[in-house]
Amino acid sequence: MELWYTLVNLLPFAWVDHVFMKNAFLAVLVISPLFGILSTMVVESRMSFFSDALGHSAFTGIAIGTLLSSAWRLFAGVDPMWVAVLFAVGFALLFSVVRRRTNLASDTVIGVFSSTAVALGIFLATFGGGSFTKFNALLIGDILSVEPVKIGLMAIILLVVILLWVCSFNQLMLSSVHPALADSRGIRVFWQEALFSAAIAVVVTVTMTWVGLLVINSLLVLPGAAARNVARNMGQYHLISLLSALAAGIAGLLTSYYIGSSAGASITLYLAIFFAITFCFRKQRL
Repeated sequence: MELWYTLVNLLPFAWVDHVFMKNAFLAVLVISPLFGILSTMVVESRMSFFSDALGHSAFTGIAIGTLLSSAWRLFAGVDPMWVAVLFAVGFALLFSVVRRRTNLASDTVIGVFSSTAVALGIFLATFGGGSFTKFNALLIGDILSVEPVKIGLMAIILLVVILLWVCSFNQLMLSSVHPALADSRGIRVFWQEALFSAAIAVVVTVTMTWVGLLVINSLLVLPGAAARNVARNMGQYHLISLLSALAAGIAGLLTSYYIGSSAGASITLYLAIFFAITFCFRKQRL
């Protein structure tokens, strides 16, 4: 981190004097490309509502972790985030199983899982007369409180997602467009979907406390949706999604610093503006 601090100090801005802004800036540089890459997969796989449901499951996992740490000595001192990660991954895998074994539409299954996760989370958060207000910070998020250890964790996750994207994107794309054809080509559709769902679950859970539960789904949808408006090929599609997420992340962080707004909300609004602009110049769909 010392090398990063030295490099940032070369920038001609007043905020470089604050360590929390240096950490937040690095976090944005890590998570923005991550959302940009995942967004193309979410949009093409038609899983935007699923990512929203994962946010709800992550909140439920946080509630479970908090309850366990206060009730059992075994979990005392354990970061509730790790419990939330395990719960969200289990939630994603269970969803993949149910979706494969039912004739119900995907949005119906997502609705069932999402509403159940929300209800369970609120139930656990208020269990025994507990107050829900201690979870309010999860709704808005605070990227200025990010820790260097978690930035390193997100950097590792970014590398894993890039590897997954390079190795499996074509299979994921074919699986989402034509599952039967993918099966006939020897692609294990279920495991492709399960692996992708688990990756989204981990990213949503870890970044939820930074960008906020209320807007995290937008970060997984807007970059890819905006890029799809103007991209003429797959190369442009992924590049525009990644660059738009990165630009909006930096602009949103600086906006939140100078005017005191939520960073997650500011990033989302920049992405929404970019989507509106690209919509006006949209080309023929890919």
